[in-house]
Amino acid sequence: MAGPFDNLLGLHGTALSLHRARIERIASNIANADTPGYRARDIDFEGALRTAAGERQGAVTMARTDAGHLGAATPGGEPALVYRIPLQPAQDGNTVELATENSKFAEAAMRYQATLTFIERRMRTLNTAITGGE
Repeated sequence: MAGPFDNLLGLHGTALSLHRARIERIASNIANADTPGYRARDIDFEGALRTAAGERQGAVTMARTDAGHLGAATPGGEPALVYRIPLQPAQDGNTVELATENSKFAEAAMRYQATLTFIERRMRTLNTAITGGE
């Protein structure tokens, strides 16, 4: 996930992308609240961010010792999805609980906005440093 602004933004650029992906996943859960058999999923945000932090620090990669071995997940790929365990399962097999999803959506949106605000302030500080406060 390395990009031109990684040195300026650190992991905040990656966090912003993960927050966006999480919001999309939760919105998909809400949209499928009435779909029989739909299983609610979420992104393992902490795990994905930890993986991104390891990539930035030159984490050890797995080597293939045989052509038949499967490769590891590619860096910058889709974050790992986890299934939600419902508090009260529905008879039709749907595991979406609207109260939980709405709460998770509000939390994810708040975290997205906080990360965006941090990035905006960081860019403003860099702009001030470059222009001398003009």
